[in-house]
Amino acid sequence: MARERPGEDAVIFVSVVKWTALALCVGLITGASTWLLVWTLDRGAAEAERWWNYYFLLMPAGLLASGLIIKYLAPRAAGHGAAGVIDAIHRRSGRIRPIQVPVEFARTFLTIVSGGSAGKEGPSAQIGAGLASIFADGLRLNDGDRRKAVICGVSGGFASVFGTPIAGAVFGMECLFVGSMRYDALLPSFVTGVVSYQVSSWLGLTYLRRTLGFAPAFSGVFFMKILFAGVCFGVVSIIFIETLAALSRISGRLAPQVYAKAALGGAALVGIAFLSGGTSLGLGVDVIRAALEGSFVFPSVFLWKSLATAVTLGFGGHGGIGTPIFFVGAASGSALSPFIGLDTALLSSIGFVALLAGAANTPIAASIMAAELFGPGIAPYAAVACVISYVISGHRSAYPTQRIDVAKSPSLEVERGAAVEGQRPVYVERQGSLIRVVSAAVEFFRKGKGR
Repeated sequence: MARERPGEDAVIFVSVVKWTALALCVGLITGASTWLLVWTLDRGAAEAERWWNYYFLLMPAGLLASGLIIKYLAPRAAGHGAAGVIDAIHRRSGRIRPIQVPVEFARTFLTIVSGGSAGKEGPSAQIGAGLASIFADGLRLNDGDRRKAVICGVSGGFASVFGTPIAGAVFGMECLFVGSMRYDALLPSFVTGVVSYQVSSWLGLTYLRRTLGFAPAFSGVFFMKILFAGVCFGVVSIIFIETLAALSRISGRLAPQVYAKAALGGAALVGIAFLSGGTSLGLGVDVIRAALEGSFVFPSVFLWKSLATAVTLGFGGHGGIGTPIFFVGAASGSALSPFIGLDTALLSSIGFVALLAGAANTPIAASIMAAELFGPGIAPYAAVACVISYVISGHRSAYPTQRIDVAKSPSLEVERGAAVEGQRPVYVERQGSLIRVVSAAVEFFRKGKGR
């Protein structure tokens, strides 16, 4: 007599219990690891600044130490922040070598404390994912369950370091693909995000928040300005992404050896520090806070920050790109505000999240983040700017290991399931009359300019 199979309700109930329990454990782990990482980075950077005003002159040594760790201890841990985790989830079922956890911690510390322009979000997600992978292997989970547990680790890392439990959880799923999310990981990611955020908060981690003291009044002119700002933030996203890619290529050509790379990169960062007044190095939280409070930031600031981040990550340094994205977004919003006549704090806040949507291809997480960080009054307008920025940035990403699931236009054909890096979207003859007119106009002006 054949055994009766369990019903759908029983299976779903057991799955909910199982993944709630696993997600709680991963949330506890990632919350504690994020607190330790951020506390160590903050203390190290504060001590460096307190003892020496020109601590960034140590940047060549910081890049060299980071590069030597990769060369001799963990060659597979090359890359920056969450890009490595995304690749591991797609190609290795989330399997991450345990050595990568301390390597990630050490390289990030050396880079940021010596003045490098990098963030703490990517390393937090990488460490959370690595610990989740170790946890999954300890429980002997299968490949599918390990992958889901590692996604929870990414979500928990982002939630606790962003200070946004829901946006961080969604970001951990949304950053894997361009145009889709893994809904099978929705429940555990949300549980992990909430628990991780609460744990890091209980341990004393504080976050950058600023609820706007006014609700923007809707009007046709105001809404058109928001639409225009979204386009501008999309363009700034392209500049940021292409700068990262260009410096990565240049570093490989100019300085293939770790010593030469550290020397050139360190010298360039020292020069950038003096030319920009030092604001472009380190985490740059002071500039972000000033922009969100309504202070005007000169346009050159976000360009210097983009360049400094690209040099840091391209010439041997290590860290995430979340904080630099927030810096560039807030600074570009502040610089744009007087030109289009919008409140500086409002546009800086929108730029803060819109750059994340455009550079990381995460419009849903960025829109939720706007509500969690800046209040519900700004959320509808920030969401519109985020979606526009996401579309304008095209099939590019600050995380080149992201996989494309859906093209951003029905008139473009992309290789679905392939990584963003190396994609060459192809125009297809659909809904093409307007596109042909625009293309012909662009070509006409381009030829006229070349005469």
